[in-house]
Amino acid sequence: MLFFTELWERFAYYGMRALLILYLIDTATGGLGWSQERASRLYGWFVGLTYLTPVAGGWLADRFLGTNRSLVVGGAILTLGYFSLALGTGLSFAAGLALVAVGTGFFKANVHTMVGQLYPPGDPRRDSGFTLYYMGINLGAFFGPLVCAWLAVRHGWSYGFGAAGSGMAVALLFYLWARGESLRSVGLSPRRGAASAGPRLHTALTPAERQRIIAIGLITVFVVVFWLAYEQAGSSLNVFAARRTDRAAGEWLAWLAPNGEIPAAWFQSVNPLFVLLLAPAVAGLWQRLGDRAPSTPAKMALGLILLGLAYAIMVAGAAQSDHGSLVSPWVLVAFYLIYTVGELCFLPVGISFVSQTAPPRLASMLMGIWLTANFVANLIGGYLAGMVQPIERGEIFRVLGGPADFFLIFLVLCLGAGCLLALLVPVIRRLMGEPVSGVVRPT
Repeated sequence: MLFFTELWERFAYYGMRALLILYLIDTATGGLGWSQERASRLYGWFVGLTYLTPVAGGWLADRFLGTNRSLVVGGAILTLGYFSLALGTGLSFAAGLALVAVGTGFFKANVHTMVGQLYPPGDPRRDSGFTLYYMGINLGAFFGPLVCAWLAVRHGWSYGFGAAGSGMAVALLFYLWARGESLRSVGLSPRRGAASAGPRLHTALTPAERQRIIAIGLITVFVVVFWLAYEQAGSSLNVFAARRTDRAAGEWLAWLAPNGEIPAAWFQSVNPLFVLLLAPAVAGLWQRLGDRAPSTPAKMALGLILLGLAYAIMVAGAAQSDHGSLVSPWVLVAFYLIYTVGELCFLPVGISFVSQTAPPRLASMLMGIWLTANFVANLIGGYLAGMVQPIERGEIFRVLGGPADFFLIFLVLCLGAGCLLALLVPVIRRLMGEPVSGVVRPT
């Protein structure tokens, strides 16, 4: 049930996100006509806020609402927000972005927490369960850009944003209809769940709980680096697809692509498609390895290193485009393949890491604080994406020259952070209360 609810919510979000920066910089078909610098900064602030507001949403769920009510409130606000974007006026656009940011605050941290509440502590199925749940996220993320971008190109931007609003309405109505008996004991308000909630929120933290919170804080530093590189997909990589990629539709795609050209936003669906294809294999791999599987922090270190290797492909592609030729779309496809493998090693188990490490009475709030790293990363990433053109001109630094220097930043950051996290794995596992030698229980 949570799989399908999140599928439609992510359909709405990623469909809208794929259009956002392209709508902001569009000067020919009814967009706002902003500069790439200004558009990238707004994009960074907006996407960042969708990860900051879950701090408040998680706190409200832990203290007053429970995750169930928080999801309903968030779903209603999100639906209003997406339809507001579709109205096409400056005021409705600003209001829509604000509503989406607030609604996501009530929704995001709590739906992840509800998945974690399905598994008892120490359950070896947790990482695989989150990975399979992650498939629902990516099924929505795959169809969202395809549908919303097709409608935006053929009929106008308002139709694309309206499709996102319709998807969110489906998510809310499905959740209200399907919750029933399947989640009777999950997501209760704090007062109703008090009998089984364990220690009250105002009880002092134990030393073990403090160590676990420190472990979450330490991992959060690396989450900032990961999201800084990962969220370029919707900003600088989206603009690269629009301006530096050969998007002429071949015969096999011409019947589907509007106006005989692949919409730039469709490249946003490549990553979730690879997740759908590879997630079962990754989940199965962790299950088969059992006690020999890497610890959760080690998987996250591997994910960072793989993301850095993906950016090596973009450095090569950007260097080619600097000579005036459009890059083959297969460059972006190859990039997203490695990018996706890194994502599957990092993000699903990262969410699992917080759910298994956080003290139960602070689970939603700490999930929200962990997501704060995404706010910081998106804010920095938005400002970095706005500096693409000065970096291309060599005004800030010059190594390879042109757009290759911009993507080189993420190659170096991810490889360096991944190697450092690998060295810190024993420290983090000790803070989590895990053994660091001998047989390790699967995480």
